[in-house]
Amino acid sequence: MTDPVPEIRTVVLERDFAHKPEKLWRALTQPHLIAEWLMANDFAPTVGHKFRFTADWGGVDCEVKEVDPNRTLVYSWDALGLESTVTWTLTPTASGTQVRMEQTGFRPDQNQAFHGAQAGWRNFLNHLDTVLSREV
Repeated sequence: MTDPVPEIRTVVLERDFAHKPEKLWRALTQPHLIAEWLMANDFAPTVGHKFRFTADWGGVDCEVKEVDPNRTLVYSWDALGLESTVTWTLTPTASGTQVRMEQTGFRPDQNQAFHGAQAGWRNFLNHLDTVLSREV
């Protein structure tokens, strides 16, 4: 008999923004804008580009996995023992854009990281909304 595969958990947040996908895309892919709502970084929207988010507590090592401008952005997110993937999906709506953020890869023994990500991403999306409310 084989041991069951541990259940991998995912954080998913969806939010409607009153801005076009192009504006959201800029906020998700331009380093100076990312720094305003997420963390300092050396991001470039190029598949294979390795980059790092940094904050006073440390950093996150990442690699761009997929880029479909104004639609999808996928990158790895590796920090403090967590090896995960973040996927941003932008869907145009009549009033702007629906943003779906999905971070998958949380093992059952990573409760603190899982719950921290749930709260953290909500906070980051609030900051993103503030950045978008200005001219981007």
